[in-house]
Amino acid sequence: NEGNEYFKEKDYGRAVAAYSEGLQRRSGDAELDAVLLTNRAAAHFHLGNYRSALNDAIQAKKLKPTHLKAIIRGALCHVELKNFLEAIAWCEEGLQIDSKDKKLVELRAKADKLKVSVKAAWHLQCLSLWDPWREGAPSRFLCSERNIKLVLEPSDEEEEVSDGLAEISLDGFHSDSATGAKVHLDADGSLSWPVLFLYPEHKQTDFTVAFHENSRFIDHLMVMFAELPPWDLEKKYLPNNLELYFEDEEREEMYEVNPEHTLLQVLQHERYSVKSGTPTVLVFAKRSPFSKKYFSGKKVHRL
Repeated sequence: NEGNEYFKEKDYGRAVAAYSEGLQRRSGDAELDAVLLTNRAAAHFHLGNYRSALNDAIQAKKLKPTHLKAIIRGALCHVELKNFLEAIAWCEEGLQIDSKDKKLVELRAKADKLKVSVKAAWHLQCLSLWDPWREGAPSRFLCSERNIKLVLEPSDEEEEVSDGLAEISLDGFHSDSATGAKVHLDADGSLSWPVLFLYPEHKQTDFTVAFHENSRFIDHLMVMFAELPPWDLEKKYLPNNLELYFEDEEREEMYEVNPEHTLLQVLQHERYSVKSGTPTVLVFAKRSPFSKKYFSGKKVHRL
């Protein structure tokens, strides 16, 4: 009920927290848990956290396979993630339950139309990541108070990196969220950031639109990887089997991130710089052959 009240007030961050607390009570009632998961998925969806929303919809559908709201939410997430074939499959599953559901019929038609190449769109989205600090003076002041170092304009080298990102399949991006993603101040005086997660081994990314500065990385990973991503064929990307790093490009050194740390703790690291308003972390499977090769020859500061 508390989550529903926050949701009505469009305070989606607190709604997520309330629904999560409800799930942690382990009621043993599958139908209630399915509702909590579906509601949390809706809150994540409004925050732009489509991967987290999809994982909640998947869990809700497992608990209650005929739960149309969960199926609709999952289909919506797949559309936002540009997984159009998966969106169609979810719509068809829902239409088997209710063949006249207007939302599913519309979503099915929309997903059909969007089954096109979006490589050019990805390129524009990557470039748009350099814009979120326009008119952002108040946020810059708050970052200065927190001892967070900002890099507001990309160098020539960084522009080359941006171009390179165009070749990556940006799972989790959406044109609206990427263009409009900005650090923002919550009612309690805290900052929430758009955060980019890079998976070099698979050339994939995730984009979290609203990562509260006092949230821990492990909490996000537990939601993001509640279900294995489709590109993880070896089933290595489990929440407790991941290593996080950030790169100090000035010194060409890598720093391991403690998943138990909050975003703010990482941003306040003396060698961390936030580029153009979007913190970035690299994610690897622990002790994988790829990570050993990736870090070979690099200076790495480990925990």
